[in-house]
Amino acid sequence: MTTFGFIGTGHLGSMLVKQFVETGAIKAEQILATKADYCITPCHNCHAQVHDLSDVHGHKWQTVHLWTLICLSLGVLGPKERAYLGDDLKDVLMFHPEQEE
Repeated sequence: MTTFGFIGTGHLGSMLVKQFVETGAIKAEQILATKADYCITPCHNCHAQVHDLSDVHGHKWQTVHLWTLICLSLGVLGPKERAYLGDDLKDVLMFHPEQEE
């Protein structure tokens, strides 16, 4: 049997609830196996499912959009856009050339 990572299920549209639950369980197992503090997701649908998996099952990972981390690294992420960041990243201030000293 081939092993692969489940990324998201938003593209499946009318997926049956049973299939969604099974896919979610596999995805949660994969994330937990990495022991990662963060799970970075590329799209809104992926983010919603992974975030829900974390909340529903009480897992400790933080789910964050890829664009959030890109904006954080560029110094353009606003204070209200940090909701999904863990406490270790919420107050990170990246250098921005136009930032006042």
